[in-house]
Amino acid sequence: MGLFGSGKKKRQGGDPSARTSTVDVPGVGLLTIVRQVNCLGDSCPRPQLLAKKALREVNEGDVVEVLVDNPSSVEAIPPMMAELRCTHVATVKDPRQWRVYVRKGVA
Repeated sequence: MGLFGSGKKKRQGGDPSARTSTVDVPGVGLLTIVRQVNCLGDSCPRPQLLAKKALREVNEGDVVEVLVDNPSSVEAIPPMMAELRCTHVATVKDPRQWRVYVRKGVA
C-alpha cells in the first residue's frame, strides 16, 4: 500500500453533493456548513492542502469546517486564508479537536 496509501481519502467527507448542516458557533452564530474536511490524525501540511482543495471546490460565500487535532495546523490555517482570498470565520476548541471554520471569499 505504501507510505501515502493509508485510505484517508475515504474518510475526508468532502463530497460536493453532500448535505449541508447548520452549526451554532460561539461568538458567531449559526453557520451553514457545505463541506467538512476531516484531518484528524494528519500533520502539516496535509490539513492545509485539504482545506485549500475544499475551498477551490465550493461556491463563493460557502463555509467549510476543517477538523484538526494538530496544534500547528490550527495555527497555520487562519493566516493562509488571506492568500486564498478567503476568510477565517472562527476556531472552536473541543476536548479532542479543533473545528476551524473558513468561508470562500473575503467578507
